[in-house]
Amino acid sequence: MKNPVQWFEIATTDLERAKNFYAKVFDLEFQFIEMPDSKMYMFGEPDKIGSAGCLVQSNETTPSADGTVIYFSCEDVSTQASRVEESGGKMLIPKTDIGEFGFFAQFTDTEGNRIGLHSNK
Repeated sequence: MKNPVQWFEIATTDLERAKNFYAKVFDLEFQFIEMPDSKMYMFGEPDKIGSAGCLVQSNETTPSADGTVIYFSCEDVSTQASRVEESGGKMLIPKTDIGEFGFFAQFTDTEGNRIGLHSNK
């Protein structure tokens, strides 16, 4: 398996606020899904190679800046990084050169999750 991640869920406490944040930072489109014990906004294309995911609000999930960090692939980290604070998030690590592996940055979203950005330029 070259890229085994198929799905991820980003915990929220305010689903609409999180949706607005991710829409502004990443220009994402969402599909609302309501389950018996949760509500979510799905994004990406789950039937294609790569990973799709969602923003989820439920009693069983809690946003966190500790633990696993999900990285979003970008054309240029600078573009999304420039949108983070104006959209209500906080930059933690600015665009950083990691040599042959490209560039990365990290921020916390409006819900308190630590999220990463990665690009080759």
